[in-house]
Amino acid sequence: MKRYLIPSFAFLLGLALIAGVYFGIITWAQGWEYAASQFALNRWYVVPIWIAFGIQAALYSILRFRLFIPATSTGHAGAVMGTSGGTSVTAMVACCLHHVTDVLPILGVSAAATFLTRYQRPFMLVGLGTEIVGIVIMLIVLYRERKKFQPVQRLQPALLETK
Repeated sequence: MKRYLIPSFAFLLGLALIAGVYFGIITWAQGWEYAASQFALNRWYVVPIWIAFGIQAALYSILRFRLFIPATSTGHAGAVMGTSGGTSVTAMVACCLHHVTDVLPILGVSAAATFLTRYQRPFMLVGLGTEIVGIVIMLIVLYRERKKFQPVQRLQPALLETK
């Protein structure tokens, strides 16, 4: 039972974490009504990022706690999770930072405000792309570990028959 609860919890926790970052920054910058309207506007980009991050968290928990296979090594799954998760959060923050354009021109960085506003969706697509790459890498690690385990499983009945 715990083999299913831990990844489910990790999925929900990862999804809630990245959603909290998204809503936290926009709400802090412009208020809740604006955050809700921006979510409605960008939901086709934001929700897949949240889901992909949750999937990554679930896969990482499977690798980390060796839930479905006796993994000898998690490979670079932790680094991949950190990198793609960090890229996604950066993309989400970059997406949200364009809402602070009221303050940025005062600080003398109006070019940065314009850049962030103009390339908001490409930033989100890059974040989603890195998450998909991270998911694929973790699935490859799981597949390889599973392949290592299967030959041992097939040999055990043969050993029992010879006794």
